[in-house]
Amino acid sequence: MKLGISSYSLHALIDSGDMDIFRAIRWIAEQGAAHVEIVPLSGMREQIKEERFVERIRQTAEENGLAISNYAVGGNFVNKDEAALAAEIARIKGQVDIAHALGAKLMRHDVAKRPIGECSIDRFEADLPSIVQACREIADYAAGLGIATSLENHGYYVQSSDRVLRVLQSVGRSNYKTTVDVGNFMVADEDPHIAVAKLIPYASMVHVKDFYSRKRCSHPGEGWFATVGGNYLRGAIAGCGSLDMHHLLSTIKASGYDGYLSIEFEGMEPALTGARIAFDNVRRIWEEV
Repeated sequence: MKLGISSYSLHALIDSGDMDIFRAIRWIAEQGAAHVEIVPLSGMREQIKEERFVERIRQTAEENGLAISNYAVGGNFVNKDEAALAAEIARIKGQVDIAHALGAKLMRHDVAKRPIGECSIDRFEADLPSIVQACREIADYAAGLGIATSLENHGYYVQSSDRVLRVLQSVGRSNYKTTVDVGNFMVADEDPHIAVAKLIPYASMVHVKDFYSRKRCSHPGEGWFATVGGNYLRGAIAGCGSLDMHHLLSTIKASGYDGYLSIEFEGMEPALTGARIAFDNVRRIWEEV
């Protein structure tokens, strides 16, 4: 197992300008991480298109002893005409090129997004052909660069383990896998302990995230958001929230998975504090299970 931290955990600092991606990489190395996951948000979405910027990220990681484990970007292959779908596929192929320039062998791209009210199984099945077409074409392109692409369980629409498996099996490419986010199943009101066991054999990457949970209550206030089924979640430091982190990490360890684990922090605590404690908690729990 190789434990690291996603730049997503520090995106509030990066977006505000209080910390750039290069300082973030150095800080992640200082925590004892083995790798960094690069997630370009806000202003970084434009900067990451610049060859010199990408090369500087790669060099900074290398100088600080970090592998760049994964490159994670958005994507949406539904509700588009033929020309728009082709343009989105081409855009994501360009992101595969960036992952290759970074030296990453893994890349996660989203596949679809719809609001909660449009997340029915009927609509998902209707959208599936365009999702599969796009993911298959991108995976084939990535294979030529030695990259495995993946689908993460997030975004409401393709968040449950069964829908993720449906896409994976339909795409049918050996280098098309899943980024398993242990916490995100809660957004689909699915038991994460069951879902992780179901998907871990197909994982190229694991995100370790935690939430506080409130069941079918009135809106509990600032920082909380609704799940598909009307429950509420709030980001927590991994190991401090409602998930049984010992159970989850034990399941992952027992499966034989020995790839990258990436801390994703999205709680209300200061980002550096939350990411540091999450990293320390997961490292300690992994040794205990």
